[in-house]
Parts: sequence; structure tokens; C-alpha cells
Amino acid sequence: MSCRINAFGPYLKKKFGTVVYKVNVDAGFTCPNRDGTLGITGCIYCNNDSFRPSKCKPETPLREQIRNGIRYLTMRYRAKKFLVYFQPFTNTYAPVDELEKLYREALAEPSVIGLAIGTRPDCIDGEKIGLLQGLARDSFILVEYGLQSVYDKSLEFILRGHDYRTFLDAVDLTRDRGIHIGAHTIVGFPTETREETLAMADELSSLPVEFLKIHQLQIVRGTPLAEMYLREPFPVFQYGEYLDFLVDFIERLSPDTVLQRLFATAPDDILVAPLWGRNRQQILRDIEARFQERDTWQGSKRACCGR
Repeated sequence: MSCRINAFGPYLKKKFGTVVYKVNVDAGFTCPNRDGTLGITGCIYCNNDSFRPSKCKPETPLREQIRNGIRYLTMRYRAKKFLVYFQPFTNTYAPVDELEKLYREALAEPSVIGLAIGTRPDCIDGEKIGLLQGLARDSFILVEYGLQSVYDKSLEFILRGHDYRTFLDAVDLTRDRGIHIGAHTIVGFPTETREETLAMADELSSLPVEFLKIHQLQIVRGTPLAEMYLREPFPVFQYGEYLDFLVDFIERLSPDTVLQRLFATAPDDILVAPLWGRNRQQILRDIEARFQERDTWQGSKRACCGR
């Protein structure tokens, strides 16, 4: 992508002086929405196979996963610096001493400059934030909170198990600690109008959220949402419609927000809908083209006020 958006790759390159590559790992965490604490089925859309790399297996020791990832990226891209991404499930959902062991093991690799930690906002507390604050003194630490939506009606629909206030509390607990704050949103829930979803850009721009992932809602096999959709289909983003929505959303987003992802790409063998028939590079090119056609950029239509 060009300078029309504030993208994660260029941000890291400017900060560290070289391209930084992500090494995805599965440290064997579960989730309170799966282990019986809040539920056993997870959020209604959740199938971790829809985003977990095929070589990312929890039975492989963490250090081996990291070294295998580094070896592959070094051979293919001549990569020199890496960010270890704790991705599947809830990666702060363990006692703090177990978390410290895992995080320090990942940071012990000389070419690893930091961690990206995907988690839920209801699985963080002062002790865990204290651990991350200590690690952030010497390393880049990014906590990616799964928000999904700012609307409680949508969080209830997806059986998320927490409300929007929980996310705000987690952000307040994390801010001003040297820890980078990220959020993950899903757009296209049938519980929201287009304007309601677009308004999330205004809301997020008013918060100390530095990084953002935007994914279109995908219906994937093996989930309650897929069963619901196959029984009674509801509208999902068609390809051109999503391109227009995404540009509209990013126009309203603060130009300071770093965009990590702009769309989801579940494997074809488990994807029910929407079926776009395009690979990642084609989608990126079409997003870029849509920005150019409209001669617009991130933040160009942002409301001038906020909290």
C-alpha cells in the first residue's frame, strides 16, 4: 500500500531500520469462552484454523516454532529482525509466572525485537500488565485486544462473553505503560447498520488505540455461525461493496492509527461466505486502486472532535 494509509510494515521498517517479519506461534493457550469458564463453543464465528498458519502447531516446542519460523523467513526473504506473534486463542490466559516464562523464551532469540500478543480484554489484570510493562522497557510489546465491535448488541449476538466497557477498562489499564495497544475489529455483523459500523472508526480514533486490524465477517465451517447462515442466510460483504466500505471506514479513522490488517483470508476449504475468488495480493492491489480512484487517504474525512 502507498502512503495513503498508515500501514504496519512501513511503521516497523521506519522504527527498526529494516523490514520486520512476524513469526506466528501457538503456545497452547485456550480461551475462557471454550474451557467452560464462560462457555464451551467459543464465539459463534470462531474457528482458529481460519487464520492459524498450517505449520503453527502447539505440540511443537515454542523455541522450535520460533527458530523454524526465523529459518524459513531468513532463507526466503533474507529477514534479519522478527516479531513473535502469539496468535491462536487467548495468549494472556494463564498465571503470570507461566506467561513470563513463555514471553522471555521468545525474546531470548537475538533477532527477535518484540512480541505481539493476541488476547481478550477480560483476560488481563494489573499483574499481567506489570509483567508486560517490564518487558516493554527493552522490547517492542504490542497487546492486541479482540474487540470485534463497540456495540454490546453485536457482542451479545456473537456470544463474546464481555461487553464494550470491558475493552475500555483494559485499554485504561494498559495505557501509559510503554505497552503498545492494538484492537481487532470485525465488520459486517448482521446486528449493525453500515453507518453504525462506520461510526466505529470515529470511536476508535478517540481512544489510545495505536494499532488496528479490520476484518470482514467470514462464515467458516465448524462454527455455530456457519450453521446459522446455512439455515437462514444473511447479507455478507460482496467484494466491491467491501472495498467501498473499507475506504469509507479508513477515511474516518485517525491518520495516527497504524493499520495491521485490512481483510481476512480464511482457507478456501473451510470458507462458506463471502466467496471473493481473489488472493491476498489481488485484494491489496484493488484496495490501493480504490483509494487512488477516489483520490482519498486515511483520516481525510475524520471528525475533528473526540474524547
